[in-house]
Amino acid sequence: MAAVKNTAYVLSRRALNARPSLPCFPSPPPARPFLRLFSSSRPASRPNFASQTFTLNTGAKIPAIGLGTWQSRPNEVAVAVEAALKAGYRHIDTAAAYGNEAEVGAGIKASGVPRDQIWLTTKLFNTDHKRVAEALDDSLAKLGVDYVDLYLIHWPASVIPGQKAVFEDWNFVDTWREVQKLVGTGKVKNIGVSNFAIKNLEILLNDPSCKIVPAVNQIELHPCNPSPKLVAYNTSKGIHSTGYSCLGSTNSPLYTNATLKALADAKGKTVQQVLLVWGIQKGWSVIPKSVTPARIEGNFDIDGWSLTDDEVKTIDAMTERFKVCGDGWLPIKVFFGDDE
Repeated sequence: MAAVKNTAYVLSRRALNARPSLPCFPSPPPARPFLRLFSSSRPASRPNFASQTFTLNTGAKIPAIGLGTWQSRPNEVAVAVEAALKAGYRHIDTAAAYGNEAEVGAGIKASGVPRDQIWLTTKLFNTDHKRVAEALDDSLAKLGVDYVDLYLIHWPASVIPGQKAVFEDWNFVDTWREVQKLVGTGKVKNIGVSNFAIKNLEILLNDPSCKIVPAVNQIELHPCNPSPKLVAYNTSKGIHSTGYSCLGSTNSPLYTNATLKALADAKGKTVQQVLLVWGIQKGWSVIPKSVTPARIEGNFDIDGWSLTDDEVKTIDAMTERFKVCGDGWLPIKVFFGDDE
């Protein structure tokens, strides 16, 4: 697992370094009064986003906001998970590839929050596609739990261990066939996928072996990678979207974006809070990553206000694009430009 962990960090950094230097800095529209730009004829509602849930196609309810743990460094995750749960989070996201499942489990235990009050997601790593049941057992042992609420195929790439190549006799359709067998074992409550484009979802859903529609497709979602066609496709098939890198990831250029900063200042909120509420109001769950207790609490402080229709449209209108996590590190292409 150490090798997988190191590979995940190296590859994720490559993806970050490959993005444009100034990817998401739309200029404010000229000569438009600020209040007019962010006004709306419809008054904002005052929902409780922190306790909101989305109902999946299984009937299960996934919390709208959770704590992401991708790119969290060793020895930081347990404290972050404990802090998040004590702050009120009830949704924790991890993966075998992150190499931190044991720390996540330690944080859950230290929090004192009962297991049945926590939504816990983990993911199957690319090199484990031919050993799905065993890989799940490995994750459960590291997490120190008897079940996960959601188990995802992390990437639609069945990679040969130790090689940058995929199996010729196995693909994600075969993997999904094995994942479906986990339902009813008591070890998973829901199953889904991650990083599946429309093209690959079509392949999966149209295969005769697909008896269960994925409950979730976890994908990169933020204003500079909004993926409206993919989100709409997910919804049309009864698949819930969860947005990772919803704040744009580490050292995000979104934090200094002129439009977002102006909107956040007008609302008396942080850019991060605006981004999270935007995502939830768009209909997907969000899993912001942080290891700093104050930021973890700040990201969760999103109750009692909302974005107006005009404010949502202003964010939707941002035209600059960047992707935190591409597919160049994989042996096959999994993103096809069919998401927007």
